[in-house]
Amino acid sequence: MGAHAPAIEASQHALYPSLAGKRVLVTGGGSGIGAGIVEGFARQGADVTFFDIAETDSRLLVERLAEGGHKACFERVDLTDVATLQAAIARLIERSGGFDILVNNAANDDRHSIDDITEAYWDERLSVNLKHMFFCAQAVMPAMRAKGGGVIVNLGSISWHLGLNDLVLYQTCKAAIEGLTRSLARDLGRDGIRATCVIPGNVRTPRQLQWYTPEGEAEIVAAQCLDGRLAPEDVAAMVLFLASDDARLVTGHSYFVDAGWR
Repeated sequence: MGAHAPAIEASQHALYPSLAGKRVLVTGGGSGIGAGIVEGFARQGADVTFFDIAETDSRLLVERLAEGGHKACFERVDLTDVATLQAAIARLIERSGGFDILVNNAANDDRHSIDDITEAYWDERLSVNLKHMFFCAQAVMPAMRAKGGGVIVNLGSISWHLGLNDLVLYQTCKAAIEGLTRSLARDLGRDGIRATCVIPGNVRTPRQLQWYTPEGEAEIVAAQCLDGRLAPEDVAAMVLFLASDDARLVTGHSYFVDAGWR
């Protein structure tokens, strides 16, 4: 698979003083890329809450962070239930104050063929992969406005840029997320709210290993400009920068973290 890029020691990660103490909400934060993002913010000293329905993975993440002297709060929230989702956000804002940063990460890339898609499956996939992103943003916006600004980072996907097989609904949603990001950036910019999109390549997570054999992973690396496999912390590094004040005039655009996969 080519030489692996060396892992970055924790002590060598960038530190963003502007993230310390910030209220952060991450969706789908219990595992994979989301867990990497939660851990990244926790290590910056941010006040991190994450939503997920995977209770075991989520509680293990909270315990692992606590063992390292870091903190994150887990809330079990079904993102496809918009009323419950927005009520949970409102409750958290009332209890602890508005969120400064929203990371819309949650998604599900189950494979599906065009012939097998029903109207019910169409609605369910769009609910899982797109709908909640808008309604999370809508729920955090008033408090961000009241604070004088905020940051929304949406997670896209390289999949639709490559046109991968058996992902037509997932790729439809991921393409729409880039449009959503542009619209949020334009409509909310005068309120001091920035919106950006991070586009991961193929990230080596337990879920992705369901789909790829060692030979398949070797093909991915061969198609990249750089050797090595992406890890959740690589995506988190971009998210942290975009959420920080170092990116204070960065909005409306998408940023690839894909090792140059083409």
